Amino acid sequence: MRMEAAALVPAYNEAETIADVVRGVLPFVSQVLVVDDGSTDGTGNHARAAGACVIAHQSNQGKGAAVRTGLDHLLRRDLTHVVFLDGDLQHLPQETPRLLDAARETEADVVIGERRFDRARMPASRYHTNRIGSRALSWFVGVPVRDTQCGFRVFRVEALRRMCLSATGYEIETEMLVKLRRLGGRIASAPVTAVYNGRQSKLRPVRDTTRTCFLAVYYRFLQRL
Repeated sequence: MRMEAAALVPAYNEAETIADVVRGVLPFVSQVLVVDDGSTDGTGNHARAAGACVIAHQSNQGKGAAVRTGLDHLLRRDLTHVVFLDGDLQHLPQETPRLLDAARETEADVVIGERRFDRARMPASRYHTNRIGSRALSWFVGVPVRDTQCGFRVFRVEALRRMCLSATGYEIETEMLVKLRRLGGRIASAPVTAVYNGRQSKLRPVRDTTRTCFLAVYYRFLQRL
């Protein structure tokens, strides 16, 4: 399989880590696109200095909006795959080849990073909402997915072009999986490291997971493709 991949990194106030993310993933892709979602700390400048192409929102619009802005740009290029990862180093960019190799071997439409959660090392609220949320969301997706909310994933461009996305927040990851399965797409996974770097996550575990579950009903049963 010919593979030509670009990385898409939505980022909001990630000046401390964004350069490491860009430099870490750049050896494995043809381009790194950072969508600076209204940052006020110089995130875009740090990303650009590290070698990324940067698109900036004038104000913070949400992760889903940043992903959709990035896809509007990347889907015009002659790519086969898009690597998605976050800008806060909660994914290890050097593990990108694991996902790309799995995409090549399985020819799946998406390969999701599957984290192994250590109950002793993470807040109880995050641990339980990840486990319960993934079980619930797997039902809406239609296949078992052990880590539905992992943002570290590789999508085939052909599959992305078939989806009309509307999410503005963290629920973008669930919307993509639900709509992919409704279109008959194939899902695979590859193990990745769960990173705990002491930084506070922007995700509000209970509130955001609950909201995502409600929206999954909409994406699965009500919204037209």
